[in-house]
Amino acid sequence: MQKKLLTVAVAGALAAPGLALAQASVEVYGTIYPTFGWVKYSEGFTERDQRANGAGSPAAGLWAPNQAATNLAVGSVSKADVQAPASNFGVRGRESIGSGLTAWFQIEQNAPLEREATQAVTLASRNSAAGFQGNFGNIFVGQWTTPWADLDSLWAIGQVSVFGPVTSIIGRRETTGTAANPANLINKACTTNLIPPGGVAVPAAGTNECDSVVGTGGVGHPFWRRASDMIRYTSPTFAGVTLDLMYQVPEHKTIGVNTTAAGAPAGAGTAFVDAQPYMYSTSVKWTGMGGRARIGAAYDRHHDFTSIGDSDTGYAVKGGFNFGVVDVGAAYEKNKYKCKFFPFNAQTGSGAAGLPAGAANLANLPALCNGEGDITAKQWSVAASVPVGLGAIKAFYAKADDMTGAIGVGQTGAKEYGAGYEHRFSKRTSLGVEYAKIDNNRNAQFTWTGMPPNQLDTSNTPVFGSKVTWVFVGMTHRF
Repeated sequence: MQKKLLTVAVAGALAAPGLALAQASVEVYGTIYPTFGWVKYSEGFTERDQRANGAGSPAAGLWAPNQAATNLAVGSVSKADVQAPASNFGVRGRESIGSGLTAWFQIEQNAPLEREATQAVTLASRNSAAGFQGNFGNIFVGQWTTPWADLDSLWAIGQVSVFGPVTSIIGRRETTGTAANPANLINKACTTNLIPPGGVAVPAAGTNECDSVVGTGGVGHPFWRRASDMIRYTSPTFAGVTLDLMYQVPEHKTIGVNTTAAGAPAGAGTAFVDAQPYMYSTSVKWTGMGGRARIGAAYDRHHDFTSIGDSDTGYAVKGGFNFGVVDVGAAYEKNKYKCKFFPFNAQTGSGAAGLPAGAANLANLPALCNGEGDITAKQWSVAASVPVGLGAIKAFYAKADDMTGAIGVGQTGAKEYGAGYEHRFSKRTSLGVEYAKIDNNRNAQFTWTGMPPNQLDTSNTPVFGSKVTWVFVGMTHRF
């Protein structure tokens, strides 16, 4: 009853004078994951065991053992933590406008439930869009998880709360350590936004704030994404089959890069190279037997995310089957990142010695590359949920293989596993307990979203090679 009253109040507040909402509905909704647990970060290192030597170094253009004094061994630490990762709330509404056509909107943001994370509470920071739905399907614009990411609902049934393989290993390779894509790193393909993030403080003048089209790129960047500046079409379901197509527009297409050497004045007719970051994400999925059987496949193409003038690609197959006594799921992903010499001087503006455009030196390659070519990443996972009374026993295992190909460092993979029990008090509320662990290889840094700072208190990302163990009790409540 209280939710209905709140819904009516919101609808009244949003209604313009003189406009009727007889055929419209607006509601406030959300999901929260308050969690208490104990985390352990094992021993690790502050840097990788290999490093790239750029211009001016004794071994310029080579990968070599990292013997720098800054590559320090770090001891282990254990500590308690309270968090609520992925908690969210929003408002959404629908209006029937006749001829079988419905207009709809959704505005969603984070709800971290802890003061230290208030910076993450930015209006419309999660799935937020508006569009039209009818017999033709659903078409909408705004910011939304990609068709690739949405396939995870078909198989990810083995974790308690949100602490499973999705966005830790599956879909999220970037914790191996990447640089921003060249559109951001070199072109500064960003906008200057004076709106305070989280309403806390106004950024300094000229601060670059990049949206997700250029915010994260490079070797190992995530294929699980919440794309902004996107238009998406979802087809009607025919015989259990649904098609999804999404295009993220090249909003920063006009940004250019000066090829003049560092410190030199730009002459007349100086060449510029455009970075045009955009992406496509597509998927097709099928569900049958009353939802017991489900399978889907996705294909993504990310242009100018790692190398200028080339596209990173990936495909995924995910699905599951509910046998009644056990529900099982599985996922497989393969990503290919392009290493290519920049068609400009990568050190322009850095104050270092300039290099000719496209010079065969590591300083003119994307981070982690050791030459031109492809770098391949593969991840897979299995999950199971066994119903027991009003709850279920859950378990999962995932593995990220070491990346292969034109990469200058090894041991970039990890293993992840966990098991627990979740008890359902109602359709909206559950409580569970889980033991989970991520076993990082020497040069990997996989973790879960929202974890506490590492043993150096420098980042929520573990130091290189540190294993992350997480034992927790977590609540899930939907409203």
